[in-house]
Amino acid sequence: MIHPEGFTVDRPEGSGDYVFLFFRSKMELRVQSQTVFVEPNTFIIFNKNSPYFYRDAEQPLVHDWFHFEMEAADAFFDRLNLPLDTLIKAYDPFYISRKVNEIHWENLQNGTFRNEIIDYTIRCLFMKLSDIRNHLEPHHQISKYYDQFLNLRNEVFSSPSTWYTVEFLADKMNMSRSYFQHMYKQIFGISVINDIILNRLGYASYLLKNTSYTISHISGICGYENDVHFMRQFKKFVGLTPSEYRGRSDVAELP
Repeated sequence: MIHPEGFTVDRPEGSGDYVFLFFRSKMELRVQSQTVFVEPNTFIIFNKNSPYFYRDAEQPLVHDWFHFEMEAADAFFDRLNLPLDTLIKAYDPFYISRKVNEIHWENLQNGTFRNEIIDYTIRCLFMKLSDIRNHLEPHHQISKYYDQFLNLRNEVFSSPSTWYTVEFLADKMNMSRSYFQHMYKQIFGISVINDIILNRLGYASYLLKNTSYTISHISGICGYENDVHFMRQFKKFVGLTPSEYRGRSDVAELP
């Protein structure tokens, strides 16, 4: 939501349900009887009936939000170590915006499982936020570089046809090759090379399922210099050749 001329929300009695707010511009917020200025890429989950007030500290005001109900919510958030009525840094803002968008569009549908899908999507969002927060905050070195590594990874993922060497990526981060590889594995739980390969093969699996492109053409789009290398790598990681994968209706696209 974007409000070019600013916006004020004042709920002294709360809203009667749980509220998730993700601030994407600087805000003035009153929470737990204290007024604070909130930096962008910060989120908060308000408990039922918790009073809250916020308004723009800069224009335009930009924020994502949704109201929700959840059975055994207090136990759920305790298990995730996500405190209610508390400002929390958003380490992956693009992920949050994508999930909120998914919730919004699903809410407009009339499918049989709409409510269940929304419920699972909300729980998935909170579990992911918990995983990221609990993985990063105890480790200063990881949290220090997280934004830079995330931006780099998004750049790599958006260009599957470009082959990035470890040396090139390490240079972009002003790190030695070994330290860059160590930090990448620490942050994302996967080696940089395998991450690049899986991204390419994920895009290839989408093209195999959703286009009539030849395997040779898909190989080129995904950055492979020759078809044999592409087919061998696909077989190694997927367990099927590209032709077998395309012909199977019982296999999903790679994530």
